[in-house]
Amino acid sequence: MPRRSHNKKDLTYRDPRPPARRSIYLYGKNSIETRIIHAPRTIRRIYIRDNFKDQRLIKMITSQAISLCAMKQLRAHSSLPSERTFTVIAEVEPFVYHELEDLLAEKSGKRSALIFLDGIEDPVNLGAILRVCACFGGFGLIIPRHRACSINETVLHIASGGENFVPVAQVNPQDAFNKIKDAGYWLVGTLVDGGENINTARLPFPLCLVVGAEGSGIRPGVVKQLDKKITLPMPGARLSLNVAMSTAVFCYEITKQQNLQNPKF
Repeated sequence: MPRRSHNKKDLTYRDPRPPARRSIYLYGKNSIETRIIHAPRTIRRIYIRDNFKDQRLIKMITSQAISLCAMKQLRAHSSLPSERTFTVIAEVEPFVYHELEDLLAEKSGKRSALIFLDGIEDPVNLGAILRVCACFGGFGLIIPRHRACSINETVLHIASGGENFVPVAQVNPQDAFNKIKDAGYWLVGTLVDGGENINTARLPFPLCLVVGAEGSGIRPGVVKQLDKKITLPMPGARLSLNVAMSTAVFCYEITKQQNLQNPKF
């Protein structure tokens, strides 16, 4: 428990716990280079090793007046794989989530679809999905506030810069589904079996695609709220695609049908 100060002039509590971390770290040249190009103001400083030789990247860093520091100045950070593994690491501002209302307001503009991830806990899968959404363009991502992975350093590393192109909202699912439906979106869920064949199904727009976790899939309570269910047929070996791979296939189909239904998109 924090201790009350004995100073009569100071009646506030003094909390002995260290303050919350105010920075996150990007590692990997692709992630850092993309951030420099698209959101340089979010970068606080960049650390490089003595043997870092990419002069083009150094020129990009200095052209944006970003502080350049020696790697040895970087404090040990438990969530990083190892400072010795990378020759360059960027300290950046914490990830900023969008409001769900902002994502919903773009349904008639450039937004292709929203994707709601129901209980994705693996940061590698979340990062891969973020990268997929960035590559196809026009997608917004919605993730639960609890019992699901949030945007962390591993996610950003796997996304390889994708976070600069995809707005992400973090929500309470039940409230979110009500707002999504009130905004006129169709809730379309992906099921392993029992849904319409994605090869023949006509997708309704504006669309919010619901993707479930590997193994458990979409939770039963969420399934009840779906307006449409679709399935990706796999007539080959009795294996399965991981959630990021299957999301990529669905994103491709969404983009294709959006372009067919609205050539001006």
